[in-house]
Amino acid sequence: MIAVSRLFSDDFLSSDGAPGRLRRELAPGAVHLPDWLTLEQQRWIVGQFHNWVAGPVPIRAAKVRGHEMSVRTVCLGWHWQPYTYTREATDVNGNRVLDFPDWMVRLGRKALVESSDDSSAGDDYTPDTALVNYYDETARMGMHQDRDERSRAPVVSLSIGDSCVFRFGNTENRNRPYEDVELASGDLFVFGGPSRLAYHGITRVHPGSAPDGCGLGAGRINITMRVTGLG
Repeated sequence: MIAVSRLFSDDFLSSDGAPGRLRRELAPGAVHLPDWLTLEQQRWIVGQFHNWVAGPVPIRAAKVRGHEMSVRTVCLGWHWQPYTYTREATDVNGNRVLDFPDWMVRLGRKALVESSDDSSAGDDYTPDTALVNYYDETARMGMHQDRDERSRAPVVSLSIGDSCVFRFGNTENRNRPYEDVELASGDLFVFGGPSRLAYHGITRVHPGSAPDGCGLGAGRINITMRVTGLG
């Protein structure tokens, strides 16, 4: 078994992307790096996902304004519930969520460096929570801002499994201008700086589009790392 340190070392990451899928900056601070995670890394993370959902707080669909989301979420570090963060999952079973893993901190820092081409971009980045969302083929995510955090440090997003249509918009409202981008298994998307509070959402999941060997038989896993600023 490959050690975690080796699995996420510099020479194990492939950020060149497949032919026709190139690095793009959609807006200042918003960068898409296709095929950033190798298949081996994806499989390993899927294994961790199964451990997380079997942990002290089960995966669940949060309720927003009384309506259950179609996406199911398990959290690390801090537990997100609309519109706050707590250490204990008071809206589920009252248990404390799992700690934020060190390897994910290192991966988040690497993501900032490679998305910015700035070797010091990750120096001060220490994410302390991750929302790990599972989408089945019917799940959607409405346009929203990630603004429950006190910190405005960048959000680092990783996709594994089925591809989806990711709608990335403006910072003023849910309407146009926005752009639809395909996020595939292994893709990295980072948004920070002027784009940190951009509205975004998932309009569609493409069932059966996950690559062989990614470790996920159906659906899509999305990991979003954030800095809560809660100390």
